[in-house]
Amino acid sequence: MMELKDIRKKIDLLDSRILRILNYRMELALMAKKLKTSIEDKDREREIIERIRLNSTGLINSEFVEKVYTEIIKESKALQQRDYRLIGFQGEHGAYGEVALRAWNSEWVSVPCSNYSAVFEGIKKGLFDYGIVAVENTLGGVVGEVNELLVNAGLYVVGAVELPVYLCLMTLPGTDHRDIRSVYSSSQALGQCRNFLERNHLEPLQYYDSAGAAKMLAEETPKSSAVIASKLSAEIYDLEVIKEDIDDFERNMTRFLILSAKEDVAEGDKCSILFSTAHRAGTLFNVLEIFAKHDINLTRIGSIQSGAGNYTFFLDFIGSNRDEKVVASMEQIKKVTSSLRFMGCYKEKRVN
Repeated sequence: MMELKDIRKKIDLLDSRILRILNYRMELALMAKKLKTSIEDKDREREIIERIRLNSTGLINSEFVEKVYTEIIKESKALQQRDYRLIGFQGEHGAYGEVALRAWNSEWVSVPCSNYSAVFEGIKKGLFDYGIVAVENTLGGVVGEVNELLVNAGLYVVGAVELPVYLCLMTLPGTDHRDIRSVYSSSQALGQCRNFLERNHLEPLQYYDSAGAAKMLAEETPKSSAVIASKLSAEIYDLEVIKEDIDDFERNMTRFLILSAKEDVAEGDKCSILFSTAHRAGTLFNVLEIFAKHDINLTRIGSIQSGAGNYTFFLDFIGSNRDEKVVASMEQIKKVTSSLRFMGCYKEKRVN
């Protein structure tokens, strides 16, 4: 038989879950605004209230439910009237993409996406004003899926964030750390904490996403379990951080790009380009030589095979598209490549 403290603990967990669901409903309302011609839709409101009234069962009477949903709809419309900027990120709330976003602009509304493709599609269809995607990590290297999507997306880079990744061990509140036997997280996070897990005799259990593991722990409350995720995940899912910075490496940095369907008109100090060359000796060297002659510092270069014998290269460099030497170098690069796309000039933020 449950005691009062056990019942209250379950109520607290349910209240936290209800708030997260309400927050997600408001995110969807803001997305719906992007596809509507008007905020007011009385027919839709009546449809929602009537459906909720018909589905009211158990202890909850229809009058109470109608009052609750009338307030929810009222708040949804109030949010839709504000000029919020929506930005999509891959993963659940608490993912490191959301951590990077908050470091860039805490006033933007973050919307979780199941995968990177959904982020790109959301931007192109106008559901999101921006998207934030990881492009490289000091331990895992380049994010191949994102690079492939960048080739054909036709989007612009309007910002970048370099974020230190601090992995944290967290549990449900009140858990005795000596009772922990299993730890859930993404394969990458578990791999980066292998020594810590072995040292403490903890069984690693792979989950699709580190923040998703935190959400699962809060909602399913598996016994003798913990998760590895961001400190933000602990805040969102009301978890208790047992130990911070548990990964096995001193430097774990991830670089994120902020994408938009429109080019940023503000002046930046870093640029990104995409270019293609035929697969023959000397083609890439010709491009790099142009940058060297103009004394332009490169900060990133990557490649992906984009066709039979052809490669697309990603290149970031220090400078502004308003600098004469940058303009001159782009003109010369056009002549030695089969295609060139200037992806944007922007600011980059380094988080300490």
